[in-house]
Amino acid sequence: MPEIEQITRSVFNAIDDFNRQLPSDKKVKKATDITLFGKNGTLDSLGLVNLILAAEQRIEQDLGIPISIADEGAMSQEKSPFKTVGTLVNYISLLLKEKVNQ
Repeated sequence: MPEIEQITRSVFNAIDDFNRQLPSDKKVKKATDITLFGKNGTLDSLGLVNLILAAEQRIEQDLGIPISIADEGAMSQEKSPFKTVGTLVNYISLLLKEKVNQ
């Protein structure tokens, strides 16, 4: 089971991948408290989708585990797992735990 530090590193790698497509004033900062989506969010809905895709690819590349982050479970949560980088990391950790325990 990947540790939270490994997952955070993979998400930060995904942010690096995502940022390569953006002008310097639009880049997402690599910190767990950065708001990604919602009020005062860095990303619009298309940007969020692209970052999620980058994160899925990086998790599989870095950790060898394919996952789908934007699933029904994510959309049905009372608090969005996409609000901050930290909530995204925690949600990915939960998904990986569920996958390992199947």
